[in-house]
Amino acid sequence: MRVLLAILILLAFPVLELWLLIELGGRYGWWLLGYLILVAILGWRLIIDEKLFLFTRMAQTLREGGTPARALFGSAKNVIAGILLILPGIISDALAAILLLVPAPRLGRRKQQAGPNGSRAANDDVIEGEYRRED
Repeated sequence: MRVLLAILILLAFPVLELWLLIELGGRYGWWLLGYLILVAILGWRLIIDEKLFLFTRMAQTLREGGTPARALFGSAKNVIAGILLILPGIISDALAAILLLVPAPRLGRRKQQAGPNGSRAANDDVIEGEYRRED
C-alpha cells in the first residue's frame, strides 16, 4: 500500500507542476519565464558554491572536533535544494525554499566539561574510587 502511495505521489508531482506552470503562464506570461530563468541561475550558483565550500566546512568541523557527517549533510541539503531550484516549477521551488530554511542537523561534538585547569583529561569516562569487599 505504501509503495502504491509513493508511486502516485511521484506521478502526481510532475502533473501538478505542469498544471501550475500553465495556469501561471496564462496569468503572468513572460514574467514567469524570467522568474524560472532567474531561479535556475540561483540554483546553479548554489550548487557551485557548495562544491567550493564543502572541503572548507569539513576541515573546520574536524578542527572543532565534530564529525564530517555534519558538513556533508548540510552540503547535501543545499545541493538538493539547488537541484530543485534548477527544475522548472513552482512546487519544486517551494520545496527548495523549505530545505534552505531548515537548519542542518547537529551531529557535532557534545559540550565538553572542563576540568579544574580548563582542559579535559584523556580518561574522563573513568570514575575513580576505592572499595572493599565485605563477605
